[in-house]
Amino acid sequence: MIPRFQEDAIKKRLFKGKVILLLGPRQVGKTTLVNNIRRAFSSDCIYLNGDEPDIARALSDKTSTELKALIGNKRLAIIDEAQRVRNIGISLKLLVDNYPDIQVIATGSSSLELGNEINEPLTGRKFEFFLFPVSYAEMEQAAGQLETRRLLKHRLIFGYYPEVINNPGDEEYTLRLLANSYLYKDLFMLGDIRKPDLLQRILQALAFQIGSEVSYNEIGQLIGADNQTVERYINLLEKSFVIFRVGSFSRNLRNELKRSRKIYFWDNGIRNTIISNFNAVELRPDTGALWENFLASERQKLNAYRATYANHYFWRTHAQQEIDYLEETGGKLFAYEFCWNPKKRKKIPPSFQEAYPGSQYQVITPENYREFITGAP
Repeated sequence: MIPRFQEDAIKKRLFKGKVILLLGPRQVGKTTLVNNIRRAFSSDCIYLNGDEPDIARALSDKTSTELKALIGNKRLAIIDEAQRVRNIGISLKLLVDNYPDIQVIATGSSSLELGNEINEPLTGRKFEFFLFPVSYAEMEQAAGQLETRRLLKHRLIFGYYPEVINNPGDEEYTLRLLANSYLYKDLFMLGDIRKPDLLQRILQALAFQIGSEVSYNEIGQLIGADNQTVERYINLLEKSFVIFRVGSFSRNLRNELKRSRKIYFWDNGIRNTIISNFNAVELRPDTGALWENFLASERQKLNAYRATYANHYFWRTHAQQEIDYLEETGGKLFAYEFCWNPKKRKKIPPSFQEAYPGSQYQVITPENYREFITGAP
């Protein structure tokens, strides 16, 4: 059992008169987390699984009176897989407006429908939390600093999905099962994906381009699809928590890239499964890209779990001067270069330093990465 940081964060928000939303990809532990909370309330909680057709119907298009009759006198109502419930946002709004003493927690394995249906009805009525594959910081808290560091190379290959962590020696099989059975389930059901083979080719193209600028036009030419289709499928992949985008930073220089983007995977193991490459770090030509993807995703998790509001970018010029990762927070700019080889010394590009004086710069290597992804020195 690996304690998740979001559990304590959610507990602090209980019974504040708002719906609690827990979003994230499938198989990352959302049900386990809410069941931990559920146990503390014993018989004073009702658990409703939206995957069950009769439960989904019982929660869809109902009056506030009908919803209250379903929940009864329970103080806590957990609606798991809430994206299965038609018009779930309206149902949640009715509950929070008419029965503020009932705490509702709704989980969703996809934001495809949940996000679209909830944002407007629940404006000002929700606390939103995200849960991702286990973070390095969570693993360190559970297994200790030394053991977690020892397994760094292993995690660069196999990632941090809970089932992968809990089945040592069977990582490759577990990852293939996750990718084939769960990862795209909501995409196919809710995203109107008409060409699954096209989705797979887009994923493979993205997997080979982590750490590089991504051109929708180039991907389209590579797989035989138009730009609009490529962009739509990438949007769906982002909404289903498979990937995330980082845009380019531009403020002063004429030759800065202004509308480019990088795309990372939330989990290294899923990325390596897509390209069917589980070779050890020492045998790979893409170790630098794996290191960059790992650091970028772990930093995103850290910021989400600590509720740190930071804009994130990369920086590059037409002259190929670049910085891997930027964060803008508290009115300050922090620049990071990711380098797997600690002996390879990198310096801040002079044009960036001149354009953005006062910005902080750091090279993140296997020797000093811990503070960057755990927040602890």
